[in-house]
Amino acid sequence: MNSGIVTMENKLSLIIFDCDGTIVDSQSTIIQIVKQTFKAHNCKLPSHEKIRDGIGLELSNALDKLLPSDHNVDLNLLCKTYRELSQVNRLNNNFQDPLYPNAKKVIINLANTNFLLGIATGKSRSGLDFVLRNENIDDLFITKQTSDSAAGKPNPEMIYNSIRDTGVDVSNVFMIGDTTYDMEMAENAQVTGIGVSWGYHKKDALKNAGAKYIFNDYIELGQFFEMYSK
Repeated sequence: MNSGIVTMENKLSLIIFDCDGTIVDSQSTIIQIVKQTFKAHNCKLPSHEKIRDGIGLELSNALDKLLPSDHNVDLNLLCKTYRELSQVNRLNNNFQDPLYPNAKKVIINLANTNFLLGIATGKSRSGLDFVLRNENIDDLFITKQTSDSAAGKPNPEMIYNSIRDTGVDVSNVFMIGDTTYDMEMAENAQVTGIGVSWGYHKKDALKNAGAKYIFNDYIELGQFFEMYSK
């Protein structure tokens, strides 16, 4: 679906999506696995709100923020347990992370309109592949950046890698996400940050973090790019 590239003002255009909180609502799954992880290591269970606020960060950073400052937990072991539990839950199909309303429709339409699409996520590559293949949208994204191979948000490395993969000029790159980490990453990479209000951080926080636009649903998002492509 990405063959035959249309350009805007003779420039390639790249839309990079975050995953958790932007394409899929995975907070229930993440919260449960974090709590299972902390329980396995006899750590005090963090609140739902604190876990949700850290979604989007690279795993070790997210877990570290949930621990008390004087903890003596081996963070590497904590991460290992989280990844193992995630894999077990995926294999057993214990959790379903639903797509947000109209997400698939709009993403497919963008690909058919010949925008280049990418992903930049704090998920592992195996976790990302599971989500995209489960929803049959894996082939729509030509560049996939994860915490396995690049620095975590808000470091701009994932966006730089996406630009390297596609050859798109910085001025025609959009980063879509639901958290301040996404908007800060966009700012750091000097690309256009687009916030979405249906995820895990509030509108005001997204705006303060540098979002140039904020949309309330996928239909609005699709209409924006429809106008942009004309």
